[in-house]
Amino acid sequence: MTYLVGVLVLVGALLAFGGALGLVRLTTFYERVHPPTMATTLGVALVVAASILHFGLLESRLALHHVLISVFVALTTPITYLVLMPAALRRHRGDPAP
Repeated sequence: MTYLVGVLVLVGALLAFGGALGLVRLTTFYERVHPPTMATTLGVALVVAASILHFGLLESRLALHHVLISVFVALTTPITYLVLMPAALRRHRGDPAP
């Protein structure tokens, strides 16, 4: 079980790093929005899953706050993406705000 937790943390950290690297390396706003939204969300989900496994199964502790963190990340990231993209498109075209 310890090896599974280690692999989940490592893969999650690599995905989160890839999302952050995509944010830094890509040039336009439209390209920069996608990597942090997708890769970082999956990376955080894997790290939270590893944390739930470690504290829930190995230490027999309740992992309710880990579940709340994953729900919060899973809800806020796509909503932020869906709000930022139309705003950026509207601003790019020069449309007035509604």
